[in-house]
Amino acid sequence: MTLTELFPDENYRFQLRFGRGEPTEFFAPTARHAAVVAERKHWLTTEPQTYAALLPAGEPLLEETIEAARSWSGFAPPTDGASPWEKCLALGAFWEADYLLLKADATGAIRLLGGCLCFPSSWRLSEKLGQTIEFIHEAVPELNANLGAAIHKFLTGRKPGAASLRFNWGLSRSAELNQHPARALPRLDARVTLEEVWLRVEEQSLVALPKSGGILFGIRLVNHPLTAIHADQVARARLRRALETMPEAMAVYKGIAPARLRLVELLSD
Repeated sequence: MTLTELFPDENYRFQLRFGRGEPTEFFAPTARHAAVVAERKHWLTTEPQTYAALLPAGEPLLEETIEAARSWSGFAPPTDGASPWEKCLALGAFWEADYLLLKADATGAIRLLGGCLCFPSSWRLSEKLGQTIEFIHEAVPELNANLGAAIHKFLTGRKPGAASLRFNWGLSRSAELNQHPARALPRLDARVTLEEVWLRVEEQSLVALPKSGGILFGIRLVNHPLTAIHADQVARARLRRALETMPEAMAVYKGIAPARLRLVELLSD
């Protein structure tokens, strides 16, 4: 997806649009592999409990994920003789993408059962572990009210095979991939400059796990300097429109509100 395609030619609205892709391509190594994996290994070695988690109910999903990864051109870590926790960390240090494991419980509620989240966008994996999708999405303004039922239906209706792909974006004052809240990275404010701002794009993938009945949720993080958007006339105009029309509650949630007017000004030059 190009920068122009990332921003529709319309007023801002939260969209649940998915395209079709292949898990092999989404989870495969890219040109950035060595650097990204080195950083992932750093966080999983120094603070494993912060960036990874696995409930017992998530162990079958992890096993199936590793089996599936081996079938995707053999791209999976060696895990013979490893414990479930060791396998969780091994996969997290092997893929470039973060991964989360989800499954519906006996009541039909979809819960987060584990995964590795080395590059969070200002949220804590530990606070969401074991919780329902509705609880996880509660912080996103109007999401549960407007799209909660559609999201639940979409997740429970996943078919084996292809991956469902979507993109999500935000703006940050840091180019760091890992934006865990505990790191207290610089925040956007009314004095920010063009060179300080980064477009933070999450490339997301949903893959059904038929044996366990679970769902693999992959997240790739790509940063673009705002200077690159500024240089693209169409992308600049569309991002400016999105910022101008974004509901205040969403701007607060995304951490954009304190800098909204300044960002519009920067994108108007």
